[in-house]
Amino acid sequence: MHELMELYMAFLRIGAVNFGGGYAMLPLLERDLNETRGWVTTSELMDYFAIGQCTPGVIALNVSTFIGHKRKGIPGALCATLGFLTVPIAIILVIAAFLQNFADLPVVRNAFAGIRVCVCVLIIQAVLRLWKKSVPDLTALILYLVIFALTTFSSVLPVSVPAAVLVICAGVFGVVWKSLYAQKEGSAS
Repeated sequence: MHELMELYMAFLRIGAVNFGGGYAMLPLLERDLNETRGWVTTSELMDYFAIGQCTPGVIALNVSTFIGHKRKGIPGALCATLGFLTVPIAIILVIAAFLQNFADLPVVRNAFAGIRVCVCVLIIQAVLRLWKKSVPDLTALILYLVIFALTTFSSVLPVSVPAAVLVICAGVFGVVWKSLYAQKEGSAS
């Protein structure tokens, strides 16, 4: 029971400062859950982010659920998820109750403009961290460039490639690539 409460409290704190969504919280998760608590490795965290991006729902919430499940199974997943959701739901309810009355005030509009800039910086920082860990060699760079080109120029291509197809193809490529690499390493020794 103590470990479930620890999961709830850890994700309550994370959820309370999760501004800017999943990628913006990557540095916080890495510091708290990897470096401080040792609950996940950096590699596991990157995998959870990749899966969280590909599954329905909010990335940060999905990652919380995955980590909770890793720690304590289904009860851990529920505690981490509920912990993550508690503060944001309370904040959203308060904002929803008052936003309509204050949304047109210049101070509120200006505050949101500043918040958007800050969130953009947090997301760029998270993308750079992901880049360093996810594109370690030339093959990964080539895969990145192909997927980037397909998504960036999909509007001018004769056929638009859905993101889900790109994710599946990249996963299949990763399996084949690593299998061939392992065979090559095995035959070399």
